[in-house]
Amino acid sequence: MPELPEVETVRRGLQPAMEGSKILKAEARRKDLRFPFQKDFIARLEGQVVTGLGRRAKYLMADLASGDVLLMHLGMSGSFRVLQGEAGNTPGQFHHPRSEDRAHDHVVFHMSSGAAVVFNDPRRFGYMKIIARNALEDEPLLSGLGPEPLGNEFDAAMLASACANKKTSLKAALLDQRVVAGLGNIYVCEVLFRAHLSPRRLAATLATKKTAEPTDHAKRVVTSIHAVLNQAIKAGGSSISDHRLTSGELGYFQHSFRVYDREGETCHTAGCGGIVRRFVQNGRSTFWCPKCQK
Repeated sequence: MPELPEVETVRRGLQPAMEGSKILKAEARRKDLRFPFQKDFIARLEGQVVTGLGRRAKYLMADLASGDVLLMHLGMSGSFRVLQGEAGNTPGQFHHPRSEDRAHDHVVFHMSSGAAVVFNDPRRFGYMKIIARNALEDEPLLSGLGPEPLGNEFDAAMLASACANKKTSLKAALLDQRVVAGLGNIYVCEVLFRAHLSPRRLAATLATKKTAEPTDHAKRVVTSIHAVLNQAIKAGGSSISDHRLTSGELGYFQHSFRVYDREGETCHTAGCGGIVRRFVQNGRSTFWCPKCQK
């Protein structure tokens, strides 16, 4: 499933075509994706100007002039493409042909910018929902989310406070969207490798026992989160299977993986010499170096 860097990359790709532009026509070519479309889905979109295009965790959020917000989730295989006239954006160096089966083009926004924004989702695990801006705090899909890892408020003290007294593993805590929003399996593996911390370590070790102050471990994790996410966003995310930029290009952060999917290879940490191992943790593959991640 696309994680924060992939969703942020898609947001930046859609922004020039959608932000400040009016939705002249909206098409929902089926009654549902993962969930049914609202009965007034089309009516609440058509004629509305997209005043801003943001992101919350793994969600895209289009602010509409009406005061509504269009919430969009890519699911497992969802992708957007931007068409100008009859042609899409010019493919770049990492272009990969999309599915030619247009039967999976489920939602289309025709914008006053001249662009058509098409949502394609073969597996239909993605979804869209319109929510009144003043009701966002009560929206079940959003209300339990933790802080944005790249937000100004997120720091070692906040992470330590969220992990204090937790009996789960450090990796499980970082995957918990209530602790920090937007991180997934790939990036947590990369973060813990760069922080030189074991995924099996107790999450509670990020805070001191008596005062819940951040330990050095917490500071290393936050520094690594910032570094990994910023690098991944700059690279356009990671294209393991389905992720594509809006232009059809692949993200290429996977070429910078230091530990993920490198089972049996030599550790990249200078002077370590360890071998990357894989084990299943909470139903997900975990990649780590037992020699330098403690």
